[in-house]
Amino acid sequence: MMLIICFSLFINCSDTTNLTNCIRSVNLSFITDLNNPALINAQTPGGFAELPGGVKGILLFNKNGKDFVAFDRLCPKNECETPMIFENRLLECICHEGKYSLDFGGGPQTDGFECPAIQYNVTKNGSSIRISNF
Repeated sequence: MMLIICFSLFINCSDTTNLTNCIRSVNLSFITDLNNPALINAQTPGGFAELPGGVKGILLFNKNGKDFVAFDRLCPKNECETPMIFENRLLECICHEGKYSLDFGGGPQTDGFECPAIQYNVTKNGSSIRISNF
């Protein structure tokens, strides 16, 4: 199953004219545990972990201690071999300097950019984290 990334909370999904060329997510269902030593930084608010999976890897971000978001590190323009980097709550593609906000569903923060970063669903149950596109 392939899903176009368009979240009505962040983007006007009724006007998809410019979003038809946006990258679509891959099938993904990934379960991990926050007690895993590789995720120790993601246990605190504002912390994050880089995980395998998705297209270019996954960034798991702890927004406030209880809410998590996950994004593929694939550049939405799909023209860059390097995974996006994370800094100051933004993902950035170093190839074209496009920036994407973790607080606004991966929405582009750079003028002229329309496609958002690929966001995955995150479900937390105790210390278990499930990252998926459904």
